[in-house]
Amino acid sequence: MGRRARRVATVLAVLLGVALVAVGAWAFAGSTDHDGATVTVTDANGSTLGVVDAAVADSEAERYRGLSGTGSLANGSGMLFVYERAGSRAFVMREMNYPLDIVFVGVDGRITRIHHAEPEEPPYRRYTGRAKWVLEVPEGWTTRHGVTVGDRVRIDYDGGGGVGS
Repeated sequence: MGRRARRVATVLAVLLGVALVAVGAWAFAGSTDHDGATVTVTDANGSTLGVVDAAVADSEAERYRGLSGTGSLANGSGMLFVYERAGSRAFVMREMNYPLDIVFVGVDGRITRIHHAEPEEPPYRRYTGRAKWVLEVPEGWTTRHGVTVGDRVRIDYDGGGGVGS
């Protein structure tokens, strides 16, 4: 292999390495390294309304995938979508096989919006709200537990650390 061919091969290898690092960084952006969390919802008096054992989606790839393609979600379980900061969020029911309650939680730990979402075909409806966290639970969970906008959310991550009231 000539000197020019080695140089080209080296440049290509470096570019491939940079591309792989960039893809890895995109996939894990914002990741908290938490696999699960216990989410507790309380009312204005501090009374517990409900508790959810949630899987955590805290990377861009995990948040995009969410619960898509899963068969069901047991009562008392859910998925917690974690973002670095509060912002406007939009969720869709892409490849969902069952209905959900989608609970938007602000940076102050208060519920800002609740949607009751049904599985659907494209084009998908956008369920929007402002949130730092979004909790998906089985449809009807919020109604059965009396959870409403303004209630407080506490998040205790598996392995320690927590946020909220």
